[in-house]
Amino acid sequence: MAVGILDSLAAEERWLYPPFLAMYAAIYCAGHLALLSRRWARPLRLDGASCLISLAHGTPAALAAAGAILAMHPRARGFAAPNSRLQEHVLDYSVAYFTMDLLHYLAFLPGDALFIAHHLATLFVFVTCRYLVRHGAYALLVLLVLAEVTSLLQNAWTLAGIWRAEKPAAARVYRALSPPFYFLYTLVRGVAGPLFFLKMSLFYLSGQAVDVIPWWVRISWIVVVGTAITVSNLWIWNLWKELFRERNQTVAKKST
Repeated sequence: MAVGILDSLAAEERWLYPPFLAMYAAIYCAGHLALLSRRWARPLRLDGASCLISLAHGTPAALAAAGAILAMHPRARGFAAPNSRLQEHVLDYSVAYFTMDLLHYLAFLPGDALFIAHHLATLFVFVTCRYLVRHGAYALLVLLVLAEVTSLLQNAWTLAGIWRAEKPAAARVYRALSPPFYFLYTLVRGVAGPLFFLKMSLFYLSGQAVDVIPWWVRISWIVVVGTAITVSNLWIWNLWKELFRERNQTVAKKST
C-alpha cells in the first residue's frame, strides 16, 4: 500500500502544496471543535490541536521521505543531486505542515519566539530547496527522517504531559514514556543527526555544489540545521536532568 501511494505521488504532476495545506487546516479545525466539545481549557485545546497536525505530519513524512530516498538510484543520492518530483511532493507536505503550525503560533501564541523562529528557519530551508535551487533534497529528506522518526512517541508523550497534572493515568503514561522517548531522541538527535550534519557540512563547504546551490544557500542551510541540532540537544539534556532529579527526589523520600 505504501509503495502504491509513493508511486502515485511520483506520477502526480499537480502542485500539491495547496491541498496539503487545506488538509492540515481541516485537521486543525476539526481538532479544535472536538476538543471544545470535551470542554478542554483553551491552553490545552491549543496544544492538543497543534499535536493533532503534528501527528498527521510526523510519521507519514518520515515514511514518505524514507521512501523517496530509497526510490533513488544509489548513485543519485547526493547532496547536490537534482530534486525528483516525489522528493518535491514530500517537501511540500512538510512545508504545508510548518505553514499551518506557524499560523497557529502567530495567531494564538505570538510570544513563543523559539517555536516561531524554528518554524520560520525550517520553512526557509525547505522552500529554498524546493522552489529556488531545486537541488539538495536528498540531504533535507534524510534530516527529515531523523527529525520525525520520534514524532509519534513525542506527541504521545506531549499529550500525556498536558494532562498529567489533572489525570493520574496521564501522569503514569508520561512517566512510562519519558525514558524510552528521551533515549530514542538522544540517539537520533544526539548521535545520528550530528554525524550526518557533519558529512553534509563538509560537502557543502568543499564547494562541490557551487554550480547548482549558491554559497549563501548552502551556508544558511548549515547554520539553520546546526542551530536546530544544538537547540534539540540542549532541550533533551535538560529533560534528562529533570528526570534524574525527580528520580533522586523519589528515592530520597522513600529512604526517609
